[in-house]
Amino acid sequence: MKLFSTMDISASALTAQRLRMDVISSNIANAETTRDKYVDGKWQPYTRKMVALQPNTSLSFDTVLNQYTADTSYVAGVRVSKIVEDKTPFKQVYQPNHPDADENGFISLPNVDILKEMVDMISATRAYEANVTALNSTKSMLMKALEIGK
Repeated sequence: MKLFSTMDISASALTAQRLRMDVISSNIANAETTRDKYVDGKWQPYTRKMVALQPNTSLSFDTVLNQYTADTSYVAGVRVSKIVEDKTPFKQVYQPNHPDADENGFISLPNVDILKEMVDMISATRAYEANVTALNSTKSMLMKALEIGK
């Protein structure tokens, strides 16, 4: 196993979770945005975005496990495959005095649920913290290994 492959794996996860937190922050910031895209002659509200993660390899877990113990050059990790828009319908709210209200007095609000976003943010934060802990543990082990030579 490469000396720094564990750090590479943690670094890929830190990068992915950081992007996930940025997207969640954008969702929260735009939870009330009624004019985001101009489509078919009218304004559309902001659409919630989600981050799709995937492993850096297309191999199965069993193959990865066997390769990891046999092949010393193997490095895995995670990466962001794409950012997708949520297909949940927009919320319809009756506000006849709003400038974006339709002829029936309804406005379309983004499909962002603040509670879902907060749960996702907590999950991303915990994953980020776990990878920081793993990175620090690896660094500590490497430092202890260097002290053996003294």
